[in-house]
Amino acid sequence: MSSEREGFTWQMGVWDRLSHLYGREIDRRFRPVVEGVMTRASLRPGERVLDLGTGTGAVGVRAAVAVGAEGRVVGIDISREMLTEARQTAAALDLQNVDLVEGRAEAIPAGSATFDVVLASLSLMYAIDRAVAAREIARVLRPGGRFVAAVWADPASCDIVLFQQTAGSYAPPPPVPGVGPGALANPSAFVGQLATAGINAEIRTEVLGFDFDDFESAWKVLAGVTTAELGPERREEAKAAVRNVMWPLGDGPRHFQNTTHFIVGHLVS
Repeated sequence: MSSEREGFTWQMGVWDRLSHLYGREIDRRFRPVVEGVMTRASLRPGERVLDLGTGTGAVGVRAAVAVGAEGRVVGIDISREMLTEARQTAAALDLQNVDLVEGRAEAIPAGSATFDVVLASLSLMYAIDRAVAAREIARVLRPGGRFVAAVWADPASCDIVLFQQTAGSYAPPPPVPGVGPGALANPSAFVGQLATAGINAEIRTEVLGFDFDDFESAWKVLAGVTTAELGPERREEAKAAVRNVMWPLGDGPRHFQNTTHFIVGHLVS
């Protein structure tokens, strides 16, 4: 198995395991990022929208409401379990203008010049080949079409990345390098890849956040991304390291302050 294929399979397993947890715990904490994506997208009734890495559909269902019955949203994700969660959410809201399909950024399952807008909320950090992803995003956008993505900043200014990278330092390296939280801490190279593909984009930064009541609740919610394969002893070492770094004064509530980069652009006609 090639390293890229191995990495793809590894990621599918992680997201499948985390799908229920996202719906219960993570989506509500990531809501400020979703709001930031939606505000910058300025969706209009009747538009066709691609939600890239839709997960449980947090962005996709919002987009479906915004574009209305005359519009259409396609949400793609590599995780079948995440897509199941998204379908349940769409059905509960009786949304008839959402299609949810398996797919990945490097091979978007859609025709060329199909979408007015492509959205990618906290998903491109996990793309294995971002140069190919940039070309695919440009391919499926219509001339003048808009692109909005959100990614986390570096661990010095983004607590969720500090948490994940500290815990992840105790885990084996992922099958492919350069993916995961903080992988686009400096999005400049990706903005350059977008430019090469024909998308003129800029980076807009905002500090957002969420809260946990204590260390244990944060660990239960966040550690699965980077420590799923750890044995008991190694897991306890990772827990101790995160606790020491992020709760140095003892247990209790903690606000996660997360610098977030929004990549906003359009396909040059």
